Amino acid sequence: MRKSPRFLSLAFASALLASGCGGESPDTQLAADEFAAGTTTDALACSTRITYGDRWIRPSNHPAQYDIAADLVTWDGTCINEGPNSYAVLSNGWRPYFTGNNACVIALDTDCAAQSCGTRITYGASWIHPANHPAQHDDAGGRVFWDRGCTNQSPNSYTVLSNEWAPYFNGSNACALSFRYTGCGGLYVNPVVPVDCADPGVIHDGTQYVAACTSGGAADAFPLRTSRDLVNWTYAGVIFPSARKPTWATGDYWAPEIHKVGTRYIAYYTARHTNGKLSIGAATSTSALGPFTDLGRPLVHDTGMGMIDATFFRDTAGTPYLVWKADGNAVGQPTPIYGQQLSEDGLSLVGTRRTLITNNLGWEGGVVEAPWVVARGGYYYLFYSGNAYYNSTYAVGVARATSPLGPYTKLSAPILRTGGGWTGPGHNSVVTGPGGDTYMVYHAWNSAHTARVMLVDAITWPNGWPAVPEGPSNGSRPMP
Repeated sequence: MRKSPRFLSLAFASALLASGCGGESPDTQLAADEFAAGTTTDALACSTRITYGDRWIRPSNHPAQYDIAADLVTWDGTCINEGPNSYAVLSNGWRPYFTGNNACVIALDTDCAAQSCGTRITYGASWIHPANHPAQHDDAGGRVFWDRGCTNQSPNSYTVLSNEWAPYFNGSNACALSFRYTGCGGLYVNPVVPVDCADPGVIHDGTQYVAACTSGGAADAFPLRTSRDLVNWTYAGVIFPSARKPTWATGDYWAPEIHKVGTRYIAYYTARHTNGKLSIGAATSTSALGPFTDLGRPLVHDTGMGMIDATFFRDTAGTPYLVWKADGNAVGQPTPIYGQQLSEDGLSLVGTRRTLITNNLGWEGGVVEAPWVVARGGYYYLFYSGNAYYNSTYAVGVARATSPLGPYTKLSAPILRTGGGWTGPGHNSVVTGPGGDTYMVYHAWNSAHTARVMLVDAITWPNGWPAVPEGPSNGSRPMP
């Protein structure tokens, strides 16, 4: 479809030619000539954004991870090895190079024609073709990705993709695939927030995603960030500026979550009471970004035990619940995760408190914490974190039940654990991405172990249980 002519700067048009992607198309040369003359043109009545994977060999003086080209640009998915590297040949003649063999990953997003998100997986020469499958590629709807792992099964090897496809290859360590994404919105690489953002509580407020993070002893409590796509985040203030902190609390501002309850928003959070016990507070606002007014007292307080990590959910009948953790590990006791019905305004507990899970699996060590509950397909899924937050034992587990207060049955092993260069992933939120898929937003320690940064990875649902395939990820993924 053609659109009205657009204006580009000479610098932009020149950047198209100097992008280092190889040859340029005649339309691109025409655009540069016309902009150099100071004229308008309809040569860019439509365009294609070409986003390159993280192994792309970026040309000098090219800070962006993408190029914008005139008209429709395509790629057949073939990745050509050349010495230690590889390259793709795009339809306009550009040749982006990538570090390593079979390393081509490219996303193409165009306004020249309608697109739905899809993935082309092109296999290397050693791929063992299934019967009656002459093509060297497969096309899949939606987002499919790979962690570049390869499992040997003598005399061959295979890998498992995020959609559970398992291509086999002749020989050991022979897995070779390239990925073309069309209409998925580009690519991203973790972390999405590269500074400390522990315990991210994330919701969508109807307009944008809002994330709140632990602030500990900072003067202003609980920094807020907003995003339209779960990847690009902008600082948006705090829940409690120093002058508006709750008077009942002295510090240790942890694990905030903002939820819409009725017509307003409630920030549930952990702080240390003046009597020394960690307690759960609540503050209200007409906006997910505040200003928030504290309840003036703890919502959950126990003089004998710290209470932390509150989350809110509604069951399928619309009944509200609060779920939280007893801080037993701080005093050498078990750490039950409790659930209890809330009043309709979300500001008081009603009914009977129930124990949903305790730390009774080996991998959990002395802790289960950081609950988040999702209703799906007739089950309530309780995501939680276990073991020591400060090291590689920390991980994410899941349990499910047919009733909001259980009984819950756990998976025996974590669904997300240390890997991909990330240590101690955990304390997650679960949200629906812009494209309709489910995503986990969580923290993990950076390589220097100086900050818990924020990561995003896709959740799949094989066999009625959630999974985070190839997570935590450290390479290019299609945008949520």
